[in-house]
Amino acid sequence: MAKGPVLFEIEENTAARPQVADAPPVPDILPAAPQGQAMQVAARLAARKPSLLGRLLWWLSGALVGALVSIAAWTFVTDLMARYPLLGWAMTVLIGAFLLVLSLMGLREMAAFGRLSKLDGLRHDAGQALAQKDLGAARAVTDRLVRLYQGREDTRWGRDRLKELRGDQMDAEGLLHLAEAELLAPLDQAASREVEAAARQVATVTALVPLALADVAAALTANLRMIRRVAEVYGGRSGFFGSWRLTRAVMSHLVATGAVAVGDDMLEPFLGGSILGKLSRRFGEGLVNGALTARVGVAAMEVCRPLPFAPDRRPKVRGIVKRALGGLFGATA
Repeated sequence: MAKGPVLFEIEENTAARPQVADAPPVPDILPAAPQGQAMQVAARLAARKPSLLGRLLWWLSGALVGALVSIAAWTFVTDLMARYPLLGWAMTVLIGAFLLVLSLMGLREMAAFGRLSKLDGLRHDAGQALAQKDLGAARAVTDRLVRLYQGREDTRWGRDRLKELRGDQMDAEGLLHLAEAELLAPLDQAASREVEAAARQVATVTALVPLALADVAAALTANLRMIRRVAEVYGGRSGFFGSWRLTRAVMSHLVATGAVAVGDDMLEPFLGGSILGKLSRRFGEGLVNGALTARVGVAAMEVCRPLPFAPDRRPKVRGIVKRALGGLFGATA
């Protein structure tokens, strides 16, 4: 076999060679946009209804613990009175004072539920008067509204204006819109300020606190306090159980309607364009949680307000978000 170089004939490839310039650009891989997990978890926790079995368990537990505590207290007091009558009587007075305070707190909670029911009744009757165009029913609603705010100094000017101008209104819609403009407009502004403060607080805590459940606890606490203050602005002054009932009603409505979500369009007024995915994760979550808190606040205003919002007077969530978080974004940037 001959040794030496071997020549291989290779056919020329006539096909066009790929050019680097023709390659498609590499897409930017951006992190997932913030979704406001803290507010979504807090909303679902607040909106969750206990099952029938769970309610029965809590009721039986309360009854059992109450019975055991009552029997133990009675045995303790009777034994103490048998041994040391003076100490026994002193302990009886203390227990009686405790039961009296507990009863007063229960009466306050019942009064809080009554005030919330009064607001619900006013809003329902106002809606009926508008739907039926009933001037007599509208006048009755405005009379009840004036009585509701009779003792509040911050509504005195509005009550006087309403009394002065109500005689010129010849239809139900005009009269209720007058009451809304003169009497409820200052209260709407005060409630909006409470919502803005809560949104700012939730956004700041979420952005600055890196703990896992701290943002959820902060969001839930801030929203509970915000809803209670909004109710107080409109005359509700709800107690503990009343505040929780309001919170559950507001959160249930938001979860049922799918409103516990936010997109770039809500933050666009002060962030400018689709920028959520380009923000730092914690800062973006803070902004989204603040925006969701503003949405909860608007829903709370609708629930607690004694008159339904006219279409041109309903507060805009984007406006509240811009006022509450615009300065925060500028300061942080």
